[in-house]
Amino acid sequence: MMDRPVNDHSFEQFLGEEKLMGARCSACNTLFVPPRSVCVKCYSSRMAWTEVKGTGTLAAFTCITIGPSFMAAEGYDRKNPYCTGVVELHEKTRVVARIEGVDSRNPENIKVGTPVKVKFLHRGSAEKARTFLAFEAVPE
Repeated sequence: MMDRPVNDHSFEQFLGEEKLMGARCSACNTLFVPPRSVCVKCYSSRMAWTEVKGTGTLAAFTCITIGPSFMAAEGYDRKNPYCTGVVELHEKTRVVARIEGVDSRNPENIKVGTPVKVKFLHRGSAEKARTFLAFEAVPE
């Protein structure tokens, strides 16, 4: 598992296996989700996979009414917006992903600081199957 190259393709493979993985710099210990092949902090290329718990809090968000065509195909539009946000993971790194389990029609009810957990969204079938990273609000 950990012998895969640190790149976007491997990251997507891990998502398909329902594993949230990050790349940790072996030189300075900085963690990146999604992974980077070079550390932007110390410029080392000694990156290694590490599994991330997949829990954290919502740090910022936006509700989108006019999205890309694949979101429109899922039924999202002006009357049915979707939410995307920045999640502060418990490992102290941030990742941008879709946010599920919130009322996107009433964004005033969505709160920064809401606890979230990883959710893997499987779309398509056979050769066109893809898994997308999302987080789901955890009831308090």
